[in-house]
Amino acid sequence: MTGRIYIDLFTSLDGVAQAPGGRDEDPSHDFPYGGWQAPFPDETIGASVWEGISELDALLLGRRTYDIFAAYWPQQSHRIADVFNRVPKYVASRGLPTLEWEGTSQLGMDLVREVEELRERHESIHVIGSVDFVQTLLKEQLFDVLTLWVHPVVLGQGKKVFPEGAHPANVTLLEPAITGPLGVVQLRYGPKPGDVQTGEVED
Repeated sequence: MTGRIYIDLFTSLDGVAQAPGGRDEDPSHDFPYGGWQAPFPDETIGASVWEGISELDALLLGRRTYDIFAAYWPQQSHRIADVFNRVPKYVASRGLPTLEWEGTSQLGMDLVREVEELRERHESIHVIGSVDFVQTLLKEQLFDVLTLWVHPVVLGQGKKVFPEGAHPANVTLLEPAITGPLGVVQLRYGPKPGDVQTGEVED
């Protein structure tokens, strides 16, 4: 079995993925727009999000997202919580996080090897949020599907999916875009090997 790694990110039109779910989710660097996703309760996109969550059999999270999830999901009692609380959780951190959420373990320092080993244990591994950690996965092309749910709002600041200095890489569109009635667009990409190419645009 070779599992697949899915990166799932809610972003603004200008690529900000910080704290979409709540005002106090991630206020680091004095981010003032926590909860910016709330005005877009899009049923079309929500159905797609749930489809992915319902099929996952492991969560792979960065330290900050893990702490947020661990403080929230064990106290919830709906279908998303049921999945998150049931499946194994893996945390990528150089520190010593408190792993009180049942089913959690910490990855070691050889991240590339550890993530590849997760593919041998699970079929559908989802990375949700975890913007800082995602930079490593994108750089190493340690993913199979990158899903961006792009919302019609410009924030102008915050942690971005592709910040200044992001590693150059090619991606390929895996399926046509889906647009919900509130203007949220789902874009789904896969990694594409090779260096970024340049040239001249001809008339």
